[in-house]
Amino acid sequence: MTDQPSRQRRYLIFALVAVVTVAFDLWTKAWAWDNVRPPDGSPVTVVEHVFYFRYGFNTGAAFSFLRDSAFARPFFIVVTLLALGYMGWMIKTMPTKRGYGFVAVGLIVGGALGNLYDRITRVDMVHVDGKLVESHGVVDFLQFYYNWDEGKYWPIFNIADTALCVGVGLLLIYLHKQGKEDEAAAEAAKAAEAVA
Repeated sequence: MTDQPSRQRRYLIFALVAVVTVAFDLWTKAWAWDNVRPPDGSPVTVVEHVFYFRYGFNTGAAFSFLRDSAFARPFFIVVTLLALGYMGWMIKTMPTKRGYGFVAVGLIVGGALGNLYDRITRVDMVHVDGKLVESHGVVDFLQFYYNWDEGKYWPIFNIADTALCVGVGLLLIYLHKQGKEDEAAAEAAKAAEAVA
């Protein structure tokens, strides 16, 4: 049996990915806050008719889920803290053979912390029932059009959202491969017992 990489080395990969993700996310959100937030800022064209930096302030979750609900902020803070606890348990228990599993968890934790920071600290004016009110939320600024002529674009998002999506995708691949490996090991153990 080959030696597994040390858990400490995998922890280092996880921590590095998480820290870089949080730092990059918060830096880009601060830039968007200062440069594209109305009334002083305006959208920045990156690729005409396709990609823009445009300020958005999301008081809900992905795709503005629960955007105007009074309980949205505490609900998402609690859900994020529970998810972070689960990710902490995962890095302590998952096999160290595949490093990209720890990269995945680092991306998820970094993305979750980036949006959690905004949810706790960011306050902007938003329209609720026709009134302008102060509200906590998350800065979004990446806007991709998939049909410019009809004004259709993917919901505006941020670096943390990107890290979360990539991290979850990688983690699903990791879990699928690990599950297949565990099944193969169980089958081999049964075959060995039958022969013994």
